[in-house]
Amino acid sequence: MQPVITAFDWVPDFARGQVRDLRVRWALEEVGQPYRVRYLAQGEQKAPPHRARQPFGQVPTYEEGELLLYESGAIVLHLADSRDGLLPDDRLGRARATEWAFAALNTVEPPIMDHAIATLFEADQPWSRPRLPAVEARIAERLGEVAARLGEREWYDGAFSAGDLLMVAVLRILRDHPLLAAQPTLAAYVARGEARPAFRRALADQLAGFTGSPPPGFAEWIAKRAARAEQLA
Repeated sequence: MQPVITAFDWVPDFARGQVRDLRVRWALEEVGQPYRVRYLAQGEQKAPPHRARQPFGQVPTYEEGELLLYESGAIVLHLADSRDGLLPDDRLGRARATEWAFAALNTVEPPIMDHAIATLFEADQPWSRPRLPAVEARIAERLGEVAARLGEREWYDGAFSAGDLLMVAVLRILRDHPLLAAQPTLAAYVARGEARPAFRRALADQLAGFTGSPPPGFAEWIAKRAARAEQLA
């Protein structure tokens, strides 16, 4: 039986290639596991049927037989642990790869998502612009630390692992931002991840799935947000 993941059938342009089902698709491609997708229209993720799978009303989820998982990091680590290709064979190497997976999600991603909140989701709020310099300073510090540890290595601990997959997935949230460009070591690292055939297949599949329509009121919401952001500029 092929596992089933959930994904959206539509997201705004800025979110395409960033929704977290991409991380799971990438892991599935890396381990050579075929899968199916249950697509959700915007709004369905908050309805009771999906809440039964994902209590926070988000995607992705992962179903395989009796196993039901949510949280992209947990799903990626399950795939890495249950199939070959994303974790080293030795116990210590597996521990180090897992360490980098948690570093990506718990240490590097939070300030990057603070930046997304300030510049996208809450850009029309009066508190967003004043806090942006502090958010960008925290990101710059984290990126410098991550780049220093990577150094001249291709991947963080030998062969490409689940830790690298999640770190690349997090860093590429900033793929067009000067903060990442200021760290050539990391920009090259992200480019290596994106060049992997498994990533390219996963990205193409996610983009091909966006066949739905925006929810009612989306255009008005965008216009209102843009007008408010212009007032605050």
